[in-house]
Amino acid sequence: MLFIYTHKITHRNKYIFNLIFKDTLGIDFNLTSELEQFKTYEGAKLSYTNNPVSDELFFTSRNLLFETGITDQNISVFDYNSSKVFFATGKSSTLPFDIFAASFYLVSRYEEYLPHIRDEHDRFDAKDSLAFANGFLQKPLVNTWAIWIKDLLQKKYPHLVFPVKNYQFISTIDIDNAYAYREKGFTRSVGGYMKSISKFDFKEISERTRVLLGFDKDPYDTYEFQLEIIKKYKLQSIYFFLLGDYGVNDKNLPIESKKFQSLIKMLGDYAQIGIHPSYGSNKSKGQLKKEVDRLSKVLHRDVTQSRQHFLKLTLPETYRNLIYLDITDDYTMGFASQVGFRASICTAFNFYDLDMELETKLKIHPFAMMEGTLKYSMKVSPDEAMNKIQPLIDEVKKVDGVFMSLWHNDTLNDKKIWTGWKAVYEKMVQYAAAK
Repeated sequence: MLFIYTHKITHRNKYIFNLIFKDTLGIDFNLTSELEQFKTYEGAKLSYTNNPVSDELFFTSRNLLFETGITDQNISVFDYNSSKVFFATGKSSTLPFDIFAASFYLVSRYEEYLPHIRDEHDRFDAKDSLAFANGFLQKPLVNTWAIWIKDLLQKKYPHLVFPVKNYQFISTIDIDNAYAYREKGFTRSVGGYMKSISKFDFKEISERTRVLLGFDKDPYDTYEFQLEIIKKYKLQSIYFFLLGDYGVNDKNLPIESKKFQSLIKMLGDYAQIGIHPSYGSNKSKGQLKKEVDRLSKVLHRDVTQSRQHFLKLTLPETYRNLIYLDITDDYTMGFASQVGFRASICTAFNFYDLDMELETKLKIHPFAMMEGTLKYSMKVSPDEAMNKIQPLIDEVKKVDGVFMSLWHNDTLNDKKIWTGWKAVYEKMVQYAAAK
C-alpha cells in the first residue's frame, strides 16, 4: 500500500492519483492531508505539496490541482530524460516538473475548454494542441511518466509490488455506410443513377447495376475479409454503426432494412457493437436517444459503447449527453487531422468534467490512428503508411498500453482511391497483434 500526503485534498488531485496509481500502475493507495499521520507511516510513501515532509519521495506541487475553474496556463515545455515535460518545479523535487499537474492538464483536455478556433466540422484541431505544437503528439507521455514514478518508488521501496501490465491491440471499424449500392431504397438508388449520369460516370452506372442485379459484390461489402482477419489474428474488435436520420453527413442505410439488421447481428457474433452517433445528433440529446434505441432494439440489449461520427467532440457537452443516455464507454478520443495520442495517453481513463469539477464514470478509450487521417490529412501513400503506423505501435508496446486503430469498411475494398490500403490494414494488424 502506498501512502500519499498532500496539504489539501481536491477533486482534481484525487482524480489524477486514481488515474496514475490505480488505473495505470495498478496499485492501491491511501490519500491524506493529516501531516502527523503521514510522518508516522513506515511504509512506501510520497508527498505532493510545497516542501518535503521527511525522507519520502517528494513531488513539488504547482497550483493547477488546487484550483477550480478554467484559466489560461503559462506553459513552457522543456526536455528531461529524453522526453517532453512542462510545469517546471524547484530542485528539491524528485522530478523537475509537476508530473501530476501536467498529466491532469493533458488527460482532462484542459486546453479544449479554453477559447480556440474550431475547424469546419466544429472540432478542436490537432494543430492547436500543446502536443502537436511541441512535437509529442505521437508519444503517450502520461504512460511514460507513470512508469517513471513506478521506477522511483521501486528503487526507494523495493517491497512495493506492482502488477504486471500487458500490451493490448484493439481493432475498431466504423460503419458509416454499410453498402455502396445495396439496400438504399428506390429514391436513393434513382438519385445515385442521376448523379452518375450528370457526371458521365458510366463505369459507376455499370457497377451499380451489376451489384443491384446480383452479378457483383457491393464494393463496401468487405465483411468477409474483416472476419477472416479477426479469426486469423484472434482480434479483439469493436464495430460502431451509424444509425442516424439521412442527411448531408449521415448517409448509412435505413434501419428498417432487414439486410442491414442482419449484418449488425452477424458482426455482433464476432465483435462488440457500439453506436456511431450521427453528425446531426451531436447537439441533440433527443436524436442521440433515438439512435441508441434503434441499435438497442436490433441487438435486444442495452447499448453502452459509442464513437462520434466525424469524431465530433465538444467538451463537456458531448460526454454529458452520453452519460445521460447511460453510455459507459466512448472511443472518440483522437484527432481527425493527425495520428497520435490526443490526450497523451494510450490506456482508458475516466472523463473529468472540468466545468462541474468532478470525475465521471464515463470511460474514455483513446485511439492512435485513423486510415482517413493518413490518406486525406497527412497525404500518406499506402507504401508509406506503415512508416507512420509502426512507430505508434512501438510507443504503445513500450509502456504496455492499448493500441487502438480506426478503419472503415469501405476503405478495405482495395478499389479506386483505396487501392493498396487493404494490404496496409493486414500489415498493421500483423504487427500490432504480435506481442
